[in-house]
Formats: sequence, structure tokens, C-alpha cells
Amino acid sequence: MHTDTVATREAVVLLSGGLDSTTVLALARSQGFSCNCLSFQYGQRQAVELDRARQICRQQQVRRHLILRVDLDAIGGSALTTDLPVPKDRSPAAMEEAIPVTYVPGRNILFLAHALSWAEVLGVSDIFLGINAVDYSGYPDCRPEFLAAFTHMANLGTRAGVTGQPWQIHAPLMYLSKKEIILEGLRLGVDYSLTHSCYDPAADLACGRCDACKLRLQGFADAGLEDPAQYAAKDPSQ
Repeated sequence: MHTDTVATREAVVLLSGGLDSTTVLALARSQGFSCNCLSFQYGQRQAVELDRARQICRQQQVRRHLILRVDLDAIGGSALTTDLPVPKDRSPAAMEEAIPVTYVPGRNILFLAHALSWAEVLGVSDIFLGINAVDYSGYPDCRPEFLAAFTHMANLGTRAGVTGQPWQIHAPLMYLSKKEIILEGLRLGVDYSLTHSCYDPAADLACGRCDACKLRLQGFADAGLEDPAQYAAKDPSQ
């Protein structure tokens, strides 16, 4: 993956192994950050994404890769952490009608809180994550209002924040379409064949029909490109 500058600062990057977070890692590196990646085993059915995160970190020779366990499957309430069915074959309009059952209660709040803890121990003030408010999946914890509120809270409730080392929480994909994210990642040399986005995979194969797969496939189609991921099936319209 191409980087334009020599790394001079460290950052913590939330890395799921998906398309968006891998693009964010490339962006952070291109801005001169030496990256410490944080991933989570939270009881998700798509645990294959952690294998991809490990591969991406090895390929990119990140400074550190920490995988933490957070037992959100014990709490439940999401199709990603229980046996609730994952919605399939939904239109973009249907995706925007309500918060979907794939929403994991408190996930981004918990992930960012852990990132704060690790970053404070490392003496790092910059945190990157791949949330997006354009190709909207209906998640309330992917909105700019949420990120602004969390950053304010972090600066009030941490030693770093109250001793004059304010947090910078970067969401560089917030206002980009999936097409724009993909094109930016390719410009930076991201190998999207390593990434995994599916909510309901069969072994290593993406289903091609869940919301995440459809948004990803549409992004590649809009960019005039073929998605290098392996699918069990694809919507013929994509």
C-alpha cells in the first residue's frame, strides 16, 4: 500500500477487516501516521473478518495489532450476534426506513471507549474509524452528531483530555459515497480482495444479498469495477 509521507506520529485505527476500515488505515498511513490497529471479537457471526484484519495488518506491517474480546453476544439484540435472520435482498429505500436488526446496541460506543483506553496508555491522541453517513445503513452510531458528542465526552473524562492533550477522532469517510471510498482506497493501493464486508457469510464466501454486500457491490459497480471479493451469490442487477 502506497504512503506519501514518512510516519511521524502514531494513531490507533479501529480495524474490522472490512472495506471501510481498511481504507481508513490506508488514509491514516498516507497522512504520516504509524498505526496501531484495534479489532474486536464481539461474538459476531462474521468472525472471518478478524482473519482478514490479521492478514491486512501483516501485509501493512502495522506497529501493533490488538484484538480484544467484548461479549456482546451475551447481551444479544442484534442479528450479528444472535441467530436472528439477517435481512436479505433489500432495496436502498428499505434500508433507510428504520434502524435495522443488524444494529449492535452500543457497539461503536464500546469500541471507541476501548480505543481511548489503549490510545491513552500508548500516549496517542489520534484515533481513526470508518463510520459513514452517506451510504446510510441506519445506524445511529455512524452519524457526525454521535462522533462530535463522543469526542466532547472523551475530552471531559480522560486524563489526556483534561491535561491539555485533546483527542482527535478522525472519520475521514463520513461524507464519502461507497464509490468514492473505493476509488480513494485504490489510489492508495488497497487490496480489496483481502477485505470482508458480509453480515452473513458461508465460510469465507460473502452472501451477496445482505445490506453490507449490496452496498459494497453497488459501490464497485458505480466505480465501473469488479469487486474482487468471493461471493456465494450476487444480485443479478449488480
